[in-house]
Amino acid sequence: MEKKDILIVDDMEINRAILSQIFADRNKTLEAENGLEAIQILERQRNNIAAVLLDIVMPVMDGFQVMEKMAEMGLMDKIPVFLITANTSEESMSRGYQLGAMDIIEKPIVPYFVRRRVESVMELFSARERLSHVVELQGQKLRRQEQEIANLNYSIIESLSTAIEFRSGESGEHVKRIRHLTELLLEELRKTGKEEYDFSDKEIQEISQASILHDVGKIAISDLILNKPGRLTSEEFETMKTHTIMGCQVLEQIPQHKNNRLYQYAYDICRHHHERWDGGGYPDGLKGSQITVWSQVVSVADVFDALTNKRVYKPAIPAAEALEMIFKGECGAFNPEVLDSLERVLNQQKV
Repeated sequence: MEKKDILIVDDMEINRAILSQIFADRNKTLEAENGLEAIQILERQRNNIAAVLLDIVMPVMDGFQVMEKMAEMGLMDKIPVFLITANTSEESMSRGYQLGAMDIIEKPIVPYFVRRRVESVMELFSARERLSHVVELQGQKLRRQEQEIANLNYSIIESLSTAIEFRSGESGEHVKRIRHLTELLLEELRKTGKEEYDFSDKEIQEISQASILHDVGKIAISDLILNKPGRLTSEEFETMKTHTIMGCQVLEQIPQHKNNRLYQYAYDICRHHHERWDGGGYPDGLKGSQITVWSQVVSVADVFDALTNKRVYKPAIPAAEALEMIFKGECGAFNPEVLDSLERVLNQQKV
């Protein structure tokens, strides 16, 4: 709704009457005889006021004080203020403009002159507000479209990861559990207050979503190896290990997303979720902080989930037993801080 009201602030009734008459045919005018009354009106009707015509010298609160109060209220850039005054000294004019007055109009008032100047600025403010509204609507539309695209991407990623899990006899719940546990571990690490774990909520969401692609490279592994019920031979294990590299090759087929942060997390996780804290992992033999935090977290989540859920080659084991095995190093070495976070998450019974 377009603003139409003009607030006239002057301690002289005759001045208020003259100014009101100037705009009577097009605008509703509100009157205040001092600055305090003006502020009270602004507090009640700020969304309807299109301009303030303001005298400087008034009792209770003068015009400069009104502008200072309007600035505190965040109104000086939303409602144009015109100083209508007989005091046009350099000092007054300088202070008026410094406080944000759009124009200073000298008394005695020339009606046509005042109307043209005030209406021109009011129209500019109105156009700016309309444009701002349009920009905000467009921004909301773009944000909705961006979220829709993100949701579609997440759905595609989850469908692809679930399809790969079906090949290895899983229901697709594995990737969902990995995503959930990754999120919990990252949130727990953030609570430590350490700089390396200072992830934003958005970053945690993206890393957790990227984690479900950790085994995407298994699409290139033979079913005979993937679904073998017993222990793999050395040769078969070497083939299985290539899923880390193959996953990256799969992701490289979507180059248009290489600058996307979720893609970058997924690529790193695919390649390095089998690296170990002591350098005993694969494929690159990374050690300690050479492994990104997100890959460290997903590696712990992956091992814990593998231990506590049934696979074609093993039964499920209890969470407490799995945690003990991991702490003893039976599944390789992990960042102690990530393990401590896992223990805290389990004690909170979040998984």
